Amino acid sequence: QVQLVESGGGLVQPGGSLRLSCAASGFTFSNYAMSWFRQAPGKERELVAAITPYGGNTNYQDSAKGRFTISRDNAKNTLYLQMNSLKPEDTAVYYCNRRVGYLNWGQGTQVTVSS
Repeated sequence: QVQLVESGGGLVQPGGSLRLSCAASGFTFSNYAMSWFRQAPGKERELVAAITPYGGNTNYQDSAKGRFTISRDNAKNTLYLQMNSLKPEDTAVYYCNRRVGYLNWGQGTQVTVSS
């Protein structure tokens, strides 16, 4: 069964850090570029960061550059997003998915940045 399960979100103060994880199953994870997306209340889902199948290349939304780091462990079929210097505008539900050929979306993980 193809599945994406996000975790690691929570409530954090501005300037804080979180590390999100995405456990993938049911497909050959190492064959696919992967991405993190987020959806804030009342807004459309947007791409935050992407990584090639073996991690050689990454790219980021402008607002994430210098603060977020996407990585992956193909041996564990897991995608990560290290988020530092968090801002209130980073508040959203965060999702992972393939970069192209989307799978069914997981439940996401809520990130709330607030003092």
